[in-house]
Amino acid sequence: MNIVEVQHVTKNFSNHIALKDLSLTIPRGSIFGLLGPNGAGKTTLIRMLNQITVPDSGVILYQGRPLQREDIETVGYLPEERGLYKKMKISDQVIYLARLKGLPMDVATKRLQFWFKKFGIESWWNRKVTDLSKGMQQKIQFIVTIVHQPNLLIFDEPFSGFDPINAELLKNEIIELRNNGATIVLSTHNMNSVEEICDQIVLLNNGEKVLEGNLNEIKKQFRTHCYEIKVANALDVPFPDTFHVLSQYSENQDVIYKIKMDPSENPNQLLAWFVSKTSIIDYHEVIPSMNDIFIETITAQNVNRK
Repeated sequence: MNIVEVQHVTKNFSNHIALKDLSLTIPRGSIFGLLGPNGAGKTTLIRMLNQITVPDSGVILYQGRPLQREDIETVGYLPEERGLYKKMKISDQVIYLARLKGLPMDVATKRLQFWFKKFGIESWWNRKVTDLSKGMQQKIQFIVTIVHQPNLLIFDEPFSGFDPINAELLKNEIIELRNNGATIVLSTHNMNSVEEICDQIVLLNNGEKVLEGNLNEIKKQFRTHCYEIKVANALDVPFPDTFHVLSQYSENQDVIYKIKMDPSENPNQLLAWFVSKTSIIDYHEVIPSMNDIFIETITAQNVNRK
């Protein structure tokens, strides 16, 4: 079942169309990548899911029915622009924000202390926000976002400003939240993070959907029939006409060939030919990265709009 269904949603601001007849689905219990260049319409959609703004036309369904005001209590939102009260004691602030989510005082305190301990920041409980680094502040805002255990979590550039260790910590927590039943909407320009943790993605451009689906299936759609083969020595025999050598370079004593095959050819033929000529050390298909797919798809749509 889908937790969110966006059906033919359009939103205009003055002379700008932010979203144009947009339809998409967010499967329950998934990590859903909301992708696109600046100005694609991502922020407008996030604002609608948080009921900050509403569609001009179309409807957003949440758990099978039109999104309602009280649904905001089951949504957690971590915005790209963070905001904490700088001079307020951290414990007072996080308890206050948790109470706004509807948690009783004792439940809020217990859950917050659990997360502070899990993130190794118990010693900051009675400090002020001004004493914290940017990364520490972001950890606290992450905790406040998830403390009421929402069904739907929306993270806008959650890894911004984190060092690699803390970014990995946050990725693991997001995966664990998904595994425990939450649905995650991840809006980011970091395509490496998308590849590491997203199950589904949608790619927006100029307010329209240009790509949507399972991440692995999308990557297969963009296959280029290219393969890298590492062999023990360079070959001095002609290659079959259906093998197009794109590059050849040495790595220590080995040689790596990048070869593009005709789509009609079976890759086993490539492997069998090399086996008959030399010793194969490594062999794999070169699958385009999400960064490559992002650039190719957006560039093609922009060209077609001209």
